[in-house]
Amino acid sequence: MALIDTRFDQMFPILDAGHLDAAKRFASGPSQTFKPGDLLYDVGTRNAPAWLMLDGSLEVVRRDGLHRESSVISLSAGQFSGEVSQLSGHGTIAAGRAGPDGCTALPFDAAHIRALMVGSAELGEIMMRAFILRRVALIQDGGSGSLLIGHPNSPDLLRVQGFLSRNGYPYTVLNVEADEEARAAVERFGVLDAELPMMICPNGALLKRPSDAEAGACLGITPELEPNKIYDVAVVGAGPAGLAAAVYGASEGLSMIVLDQRAFGGQAGASARIENYLGFPTGISGQALAGRAFNQAQKFGAEIAIPLQVAKLDCDAYERNPNGPFRLEIGETGEVVQARTVIVASGARYRRPGISNQSDFDNNGISYWASPIEAKLCEGEEVALIGGGNSAGQAVVYLAPKVKHLHLSIRGNGLEASMSKYLIDRIKALPNVTLYTGSEVVALGGDSQGLASATFRTRATGEEKTYSLRHLFLFIGADPNAEWLDECVETDDKGFVITGTAFAEDQRRPPFPLETSTPGIFAIGDVRAGSTKRVGAAIGEGAAVVSQIHQVLALGAEQTVAEKKRA
Repeated sequence: MALIDTRFDQMFPILDAGHLDAAKRFASGPSQTFKPGDLLYDVGTRNAPAWLMLDGSLEVVRRDGLHRESSVISLSAGQFSGEVSQLSGHGTIAAGRAGPDGCTALPFDAAHIRALMVGSAELGEIMMRAFILRRVALIQDGGSGSLLIGHPNSPDLLRVQGFLSRNGYPYTVLNVEADEEARAAVERFGVLDAELPMMICPNGALLKRPSDAEAGACLGITPELEPNKIYDVAVVGAGPAGLAAAVYGASEGLSMIVLDQRAFGGQAGASARIENYLGFPTGISGQALAGRAFNQAQKFGAEIAIPLQVAKLDCDAYERNPNGPFRLEIGETGEVVQARTVIVASGARYRRPGISNQSDFDNNGISYWASPIEAKLCEGEEVALIGGGNSAGQAVVYLAPKVKHLHLSIRGNGLEASMSKYLIDRIKALPNVTLYTGSEVVALGGDSQGLASATFRTRATGEEKTYSLRHLFLFIGADPNAEWLDECVETDDKGFVITGTAFAEDQRRPPFPLETSTPGIFAIGDVRAGSTKRVGAAIGEGAAVVSQIHQVLALGAEQTVAEKKRA
């Protein structure tokens, strides 16, 4: 059954008199009356308020890229419009028009929705649950969101699918090779085969072979940055560590911005099931855990900017003015974000084996995560996975029931040194998984369809064996995502950021435990040297760093006051 059938009352609650009185105190303006058919908000509208219905009805509809509409719900008095986009002011996914008799409604912009959720816990819980369930239903039910048209399994199509999926946006895929409607759309818009995939946004805009940034801008995901605003904290990386810092910092009154070049969740967001995270005895997917943290951070007012890549941290600003803000330069746009402190939470990326032609098969047979998209592509086939950490183990457990056979290859002599025991036990119980120890991939072969084979070598004997396969998953070690720091902070010999060490002799105070060699810049999570590579540890560091930032900001304020007195 559809989500709307099983959880209708939670998705579209009717507020009682007490809740209505509580809600009215947080409205962002006076009530407004609309004539029948008036548009209150359209698909893709930024900063559209949520509307609390006082009289009449509001017809909510969803729309796909070809402007085909279908009804979602007719809201009446005591009900409210909106979904998670209303928390941040991002582009809306649905549209709302006044019903046959018109309507009267109260507006709630993003700031006032957040104030309501914090100021009235019971009502806030009702609204937050409804917002989340509505977004989930729009994703699951189809008939809304972007339309992607392209060749199945093409690298760019898979990339855009992954971007939309991991950011929680609905979409539909049409196969240009088999779907008449897809071919007709390609011909109608005059799109060349080399320009596929094409993406038709819900507002009708057409993108040819879009980048993640272009797709984000078209959907209203990417926020409009304020160049003159100075945040208390800029967090680079929206993985578990960065999101935890955002939740704790924003809930304690710090102005926060979180930037990530791909999606919220980081590597953890691609984990099919995390079973050793405190409080979830039956396990939780990395996407679900990250999604909850993402919504929680927005609830407290943290700004989350996706997909924006920080190209450089201008740490010379500290040399010029120790009390002045740091500057983060955005790659594609050249925009600048300013903040009094910076949290480096950019995580780590899986290493590449160093095979000369490997890049030819990225997203064309080689994957670095195992999401439902990849699982569907390799269903019933023979696959290989390289890696012995927990992320690799979670991927094996997720993929094995869906594939014909899974070859698991590791360089070491066993899994015990790097993988949790519960995962090892589960893998041993899988009948279609073969473990190869002391093994490494040394060559890849391909054809017109992409990856066709992989050659493995036994390190002890030099023996090589080639397997015919279309899908290879790589989870081999990690390198820090720290190039953008541009030598602003000290790193170890592998490039991981060092924290808690003494500053240069001319600095006035010792560093805090998570502070780098540059005062005011902190590092947490997988990018930090010596960190424990676990979701729970990353979240703990995200919480701990906030108290240290409070102290740094307080010291800066005291220093400013002292300098003014001396002047």
